[in-house]
Amino acid sequence: EVQLVESGGGLVQAGGSLRLSCATSGFTRDDYAIAWFRQAPGKEREGVSCIIPSDSNTWYDDSVKGRFTISSDNAKNTVYLQMSELKPEDTAVYYCAGDLYVTYCSGLLLLGGMDYWGEGTLVTVSS
Repeated sequence: EVQLVESGGGLVQAGGSLRLSCATSGFTRDDYAIAWFRQAPGKEREGVSCIIPSDSNTWYDDSVKGRFTISSDNAKNTVYLQMSELKPEDTAVYYCAGDLYVTYCSGLLLLGGMDYWGEGTLVTVSS
């Protein structure tokens, strides 16, 4: 059974940094993607970033490009989202999600739905 557990959320001032972690378990093949989504109060959930852990192929939404970095530590089965230059508009519940039978990350992948979801972690950026 695939499980995803997020951690690392919290309160940070604008301009600060935060690193989110997504501990994964249960993946038995290499062709899967791990993505980060976020949902701000009153807004729809949106895809933020994606990685193929087996080859480090990545994708970023334009709103975070240059500020967020996704990475994978395959020995620890953990995907990270390093967030820098945080803005109040980055405030949201951040979810990690996994999708099987994927070898390339893209915005279209994140629009198509994911197979597995974590419970989310709250990030609050104060101005």
